[in-house]
Amino acid sequence: MRIPRIYHSDALSPQQTVTLEPDAANHVGRVLRLGIDAPIILFNGQGGQYNAILIESGKKNVVAKVNDFEAFESESPLSIHLGQGISRGDKMEMTIQKAVELGVTEITPLFTERCGVKLTGERLAKKLTQWKKIVISACEQCGRNTIPTIHQPISLEQWLSQPSDELKLNLHPRASYSINSLPQPTNGIRLVIGPEGGLSDIEIEQASQSGFDEVLIGPRVLRTETAGLTVISALQTRFGDLG
Repeated sequence: MRIPRIYHSDALSPQQTVTLEPDAANHVGRVLRLGIDAPIILFNGQGGQYNAILIESGKKNVVAKVNDFEAFESESPLSIHLGQGISRGDKMEMTIQKAVELGVTEITPLFTERCGVKLTGERLAKKLTQWKKIVISACEQCGRNTIPTIHQPISLEQWLSQPSDELKLNLHPRASYSINSLPQPTNGIRLVIGPEGGLSDIEIEQASQSGFDEVLIGPRVLRTETAGLTVISALQTRFGDLG
């Protein structure tokens, strides 16, 4: 049986006793129904992981004894900052989850011209909290010990104007260049993906003026929830750690 990996936001150290946070305790105690002496792996997003065992396991309170530290990392050598146009329903959640599994280091949700999702105030705050939980859950599942950053949603124009020395890419079905023709990035990659309906002609021009090169992934037009993940996979295969 695979040992569950659990995120713990506080500091961790060998021989420490920790009480798991409510979401983690619910998962361990109610969902997995792990009992006393069950092994778990704890990580706090600061690198590495800790082997631990449960010394108390109830429906509301779960306590673990931390044993030893492992300097284990599964981070890609390729840094990718995904600027993703906010999509409807669970498409955005799936994109965030799978992007984390594929190794992105940063995600910025973007409000674009064709963005059909209206998020402001309390609703925006709740959505961002939900996305952060998805990031953590994806790290628990895929074995990452460093938590990717998910930034506050901003407009595409704001994101394009941010200073950056990354290789800037915009997926475009009429582009002349493929992933295989790109030079080796020396400071990571900044990738923009539009929402349903893609970026408008004006937004594509704005991206071009901001230094984003248009690239082609293939002859077919991909949905927003497929496009980013396909490009990230291709980039990780070419420059990262996907073989």
